[in-house]
Amino acid sequence: MSALEKNQSLAELMAGIGVKARAAARVLATASAERKHAALIGAAETVRRNADAILAANALDMDAAEEKGISKAFLDRLKLNTQRLEGIVDALRTIAELPDPVGSIIAEWDRPNGLHIERVRTPLGVIGVIFESRPNVTADAGALCLKSGNAVILRGGSDSVHSSRALVECLWQGLEQAGLPRDAVQLVPVTDREAVGEMLKGLNGNIDVIVPRGGKTLVARVETEARVPVFAHLEGIVHVYIDKSADLDKAVTVTLNAKMRRTGICGAAETLLVHRDALDTHLLPILKALMAKGCEIRGDAEVMRRLPSAKAATEEDWRTEYEDAIISVKVVGSVEDAIAHIEHYSSHHTEAIIAEDPMAVEKFFAAIDSAILLHNASTQFADGGEFGFGGEIGIATGKMHARGPVGVEQLTSFKYRVRGDGQTRP
Repeated sequence: MSALEKNQSLAELMAGIGVKARAAARVLATASAERKHAALIGAAETVRRNADAILAANALDMDAAEEKGISKAFLDRLKLNTQRLEGIVDALRTIAELPDPVGSIIAEWDRPNGLHIERVRTPLGVIGVIFESRPNVTADAGALCLKSGNAVILRGGSDSVHSSRALVECLWQGLEQAGLPRDAVQLVPVTDREAVGEMLKGLNGNIDVIVPRGGKTLVARVETEARVPVFAHLEGIVHVYIDKSADLDKAVTVTLNAKMRRTGICGAAETLLVHRDALDTHLLPILKALMAKGCEIRGDAEVMRRLPSAKAATEEDWRTEYEDAIISVKVVGSVEDAIAHIEHYSSHHTEAIIAEDPMAVEKFFAAIDSAILLHNASTQFADGGEFGFGGEIGIATGKMHARGPVGVEQLTSFKYRVRGDGQTRP
């Protein structure tokens, strides 16, 4: 087969997926809350029932990734085990129990002429999700789109192909049991990069929004090539700022969890900023706790003076999402200095302040323009499940429509319903 013939057949394949998704989206837009609930509960039960098969599929992906010499952070994102699979089941059940957003009235009011106006939630339509290694995105994205009345086209990375297929089959069984179209959740059956290009073109108008979940290269390609709206999910250059008013125990415990609980997720802390007035009391206890867990410290001149074993931080370190047991550490002179550093280097994902001074916290919250801000809590709470959304398609770092964890409400738009009794406009 020539390259042209291959591209033509791929384009036809993807166009067909788009047509089927649009047809399924029309059904889902008016599907009852009870049917969507039944589909998700059915999917959760199928995941639990098929746990051994899903883990076996994931083992195939893990073996292939290890043979390629993939990084530890990547392998951690790819890996499923009994506990993580149970987390997927819990997420499906939690999403099932969420209030159905479709048709809910966001606001309503009456006009002097007697018109009654309602702003009502509606599905977006068809959502394209392009992701890399995390199999749980398959279940989360499928479930969130279903709950919000949207059809979804999933294009996972080649590294998670067996895991994603096994999970999608569980979603299909749930849909079929509930009498909903299986095409509501579709997994692109090929790993060709050209398939991504077809999705970015919009599949002849059949994709309404694209959600990328992956590294900087993937997101940059999506934002450059997409001809449809994008919920951007940029890298997580996440900061923790230790104010001079910080409680020492909280500072140690929260920073340790923010960095080391799971180093490969987008909510993991990458840069630690410490107020100069807290150096004598806070710096070494925090850094020693991190080092005891195997974390490498890269510091500025003041940090290296106090911790000679630290490596010198370069300009590039302040811009790096390590996704590993490495943290860059800088001394700042004030909360304003911390804010200036974050605003300069941040990817506008998640930032935390550890402080007991309410004025410092309010300055931090007011001045920093990131999607998620935390006070005295780990940045690893930057997660839709932890927000009570059941799961997330991603953490949107843009400013239009959706920002932060993208859950069922963020996957809806709205329309206006205007009720009258014969009024005409003069």
